Amino acid sequence: MGAEPKGFDAETLPHASRIPKTAKVLLPRVHVSWTDAQGAHDLRVDKSAIIGSSPSVPLRIEDPLVSRLHAELTIQPTGVWLRDLASKNGTFIEGVRVIEALVPPGGRVRVGATILQLVESWDASPPELWPTEQFGPLVGRSQPMRELFARLSRVASTTTPVLLLGETGTGKELVARTIHARSPSSAGAFVPLDCAALSLSLEGASDPRHHPSLQSGVISALEGARGGTIFLDEIGDLPLAVQPSLLRILEQPGNVRFVAATQRDLPRLVSEGAFREDLYFRIAVLPITVPPLRDRLEDLPLLALAFLPPEEHAAVTPALLESLRARPWRGNIRELRNFVERALAFGTDEALDLLPPSEGPSASRTALPRVTYDEPFKVVRDRWVVHLEREYMRGVLARTGGNVSAAAEAAGLDRAYVYRLIRKHGL
Repeated sequence: MGAEPKGFDAETLPHASRIPKTAKVLLPRVHVSWTDAQGAHDLRVDKSAIIGSSPSVPLRIEDPLVSRLHAELTIQPTGVWLRDLASKNGTFIEGVRVIEALVPPGGRVRVGATILQLVESWDASPPELWPTEQFGPLVGRSQPMRELFARLSRVASTTTPVLLLGETGTGKELVARTIHARSPSSAGAFVPLDCAALSLSLEGASDPRHHPSLQSGVISALEGARGGTIFLDEIGDLPLAVQPSLLRILEQPGNVRFVAATQRDLPRLVSEGAFREDLYFRIAVLPITVPPLRDRLEDLPLLALAFLPPEEHAAVTPALLESLRARPWRGNIRELRNFVERALAFGTDEALDLLPPSEGPSASRTALPRVTYDEPFKVVRDRWVVHLEREYMRGVLARTGGNVSAAAEAAGLDRAYVYRLIRKHGL
């Protein structure tokens, strides 16, 4: 990369003390009103809320036709989105059954026999933004990241369980380590426990609850993290038979903080019976979403420089960044870091050639992921999972002419999950 033309100067790439004064994106507050067997209700939703009949959900509806975790409301800059959580009786907007859809202003939502009226309010105050482009080892000047930093600063000072959500490669473990470093448990150890690897080790066990690898893995993690933090990575992959054991551990008083992470849709897994509802609400006390790289492209210069030694900073040119901004970055920060490492070894042009195609017909097939032996198993596994999801769904959609319902039936998947894969991989 050293042969590249001169890169950024101080004015082109401001430092932390010169955060650009970009406009803050305001999100509406939404008031939801409904009447059920317990009477009339009104609830304000600021960011997101799960609708259901479970006593643990924010939008609890006393209706026998409503699933325990029925649907989810999410407020985004584009408006209020409604997502069905594999409910038994479906979710409807103005009488139309939906899997995931934008609710029109003043729209009526039906779950079971209950009508919910949504009213948007734009008197919301601007979101809280962290004042600099760095929070511990995390860097970002984009609004999603500075919102994340502000939220982390509040969460870190508590000992409450945290659930980190986000796609593979977004840096959830680094976020977890940052929470630990700024928490009251920072004097103790940070102990990762890979639930996906634990799941593989339990395959074929007659009774996974008493399997030696489970007992030794959890016990050693508890002992090692005494006074510190246990990081439950990929908790969505934990076998159902093992989940009661983990729940009992979480409910025991002790001086260990738990931070969990997953790229999977846990509310949907709960609705399908693949994840325990009580365990979900035990770990999701403070849910935090780590944004994908495509939602924070403004951070590309900072990230590229962070991955490079100082003598190579001149290689980060505007032309290179323009090329990088056009990429889908399905592997997120991990993919960007791999690109920078390849660029150092082989040069920028060859490293760009090794990136997956961006868009269009040329992207119809991508090369198989490489199996390397100098990376952790989970990194290699995640790379293959992303490739499998993308290429399988691309092929199924091509065979069904883009008909999502037909693709879901052919794949033996729920339509909501197919829609999620389509969005995730830009299909």
